[in-house]
Amino acid sequence: MARIDRRIGILFAAFIVLLAIAMARATYLGTVQAASLQQQAAAQHVVDQPVPALRGAITDRNGVDLAISATAYDIQSDNYQITDPQTVARELAPLLGQSTGSLLVKLTKHNGGVSLATHVPAAQVAAVKAAVKNLGIPGLSFAPNTVRIYPRSWTASQVIGSVHSDGHGASGLEYFYDQVLGGLDGIRRVVYDEKGQAISVDDRRQTQPGKTVRLTIDAALQEEVEQVLAGVGAQFSPKAATALVMDPNTGQILALANWPRVNANDPSGAPSSATQNLPVLFNYEPGSTFKAITIAGALQDGLVTPNTVFYVPWELHVADRKIHDAEAHGNEYLSVASILKVSSNIGADEIGMKLHDARFDYWVHRFGFGSPTGVDLPGEQQGIVLHSWRYSGSSMGTLPIGQGESVTLMQMAAAYSAIANGGILRSPRIVEAIGGRPVATPPGHRVISAAVALELRKMLQGVFADGGTASGAQIPGYDMAGKTGTANVVVGNQYSKTKFIASFIGMVPTNHPRLLAAVMVDEPQGLIYGGQVAAPAFAKIMGWAVPYFGISPR
Repeated sequence: MARIDRRIGILFAAFIVLLAIAMARATYLGTVQAASLQQQAAAQHVVDQPVPALRGAITDRNGVDLAISATAYDIQSDNYQITDPQTVARELAPLLGQSTGSLLVKLTKHNGGVSLATHVPAAQVAAVKAAVKNLGIPGLSFAPNTVRIYPRSWTASQVIGSVHSDGHGASGLEYFYDQVLGGLDGIRRVVYDEKGQAISVDDRRQTQPGKTVRLTIDAALQEEVEQVLAGVGAQFSPKAATALVMDPNTGQILALANWPRVNANDPSGAPSSATQNLPVLFNYEPGSTFKAITIAGALQDGLVTPNTVFYVPWELHVADRKIHDAEAHGNEYLSVASILKVSSNIGADEIGMKLHDARFDYWVHRFGFGSPTGVDLPGEQQGIVLHSWRYSGSSMGTLPIGQGESVTLMQMAAAYSAIANGGILRSPRIVEAIGGRPVATPPGHRVISAAVALELRKMLQGVFADGGTASGAQIPGYDMAGKTGTANVVVGNQYSKTKFIASFIGMVPTNHPRLLAAVMVDEPQGLIYGGQVAAPAFAKIMGWAVPYFGISPR
């Protein structure tokens, strides 16, 4: 028993000795070493830094880079550690592309964590780091970041869009697919010494890079379409112009261009209105291009055939409206095919009246007007299309000829694609694959029969023939179908007599169209008609595209 008590006593004594040593050590550190330890603690600080994920690239259908990301850095200064700001400013200003005075202002602010520069390219940062090391400059930190670069500058810039300074999408596809492109940022814990040098780095969360978005756009065709629109701008000085090219069988958009052009690497150099993607954002009255929709409904309902003849007077009274054709003529008889060929307003109205209000309303909405097409682009407008119970007495004198309703060029292209592909209306799309995985073709739904679609194409082919409204836009050797449009612009609730929108939509070849193109020109100067302004642009685009895509002449 005595032996056990002695062992317990020894253990207790040892515990007392160890406790005394610990207390002595704590007292020593808290008194004698207190100042030194506080200085060391102050000389080190821990920062959790976000590590931006590399943003995914945007490419064309063939892998051509349209938007890429490169590593960059944000440079900050802890001014409490800067003892000679004038020397630091003098040495670093040329490397950062700033004046010595402006950098000195930042370095003499009485606080820490002052931003000296953002999104500095890696090569430039390497030079700054070398200078910092050689001169022993303390207090600078380099936070990794990325900068967005658009290798082709002008190509499809309004479609691709832009990013904010924080790297998130601001407009266009950059905005629409921001989560896909952005990936997931990592987190890095860094411990710095009194000189601002990292002495410990620990990755707390790994970055997940963004996915590549491959578009349906063909960069070569895109640039050709943009050049054609630049020619339209130079010749007619319009407010704006836009064009798109599609594969009507899949809904894939092969080119989508806007004029004026914008440099994606310097968007501030263009007016804000130029950054808009007009085919989805701009509502306009379609004019005569809408006549194909009116006739499609009448054909599908069995009310007319291409050979049905109408008496077309020189003037048609509808309620309080007097309807005239673009060119004066006497009383005449025209077939449905001829009405479409010469774009007779009176003839189209007479066909529309056979449908009556309710059925005309049905067919307009059946072709997708009044609703977004569902294209994968941000901000798509749905236009303004009234239902029949809101028609006035004169509505059936204006609506069948494309007045009194507003549409987008994307809606018109989708509707004409249904005519081109045999009657299937589907959402257009501009993305082919995400992260290497193909995007499925939208299934679509049938709006007219294949037979009616063929009848329409055969009639629209007449627009290019002698006496048609686009006879000068024919491409030799190819059978083509299309329709011109000329619409007055509404100014102050009235139709202007001097401002117009010229448009054209067409497809090639007629029997089995592989390409469809739509052109819209807002307020051209000098010439105003769709056949004079938009149809020649269509012919230039298609004339380049048919050999490029291997479409043989008939």
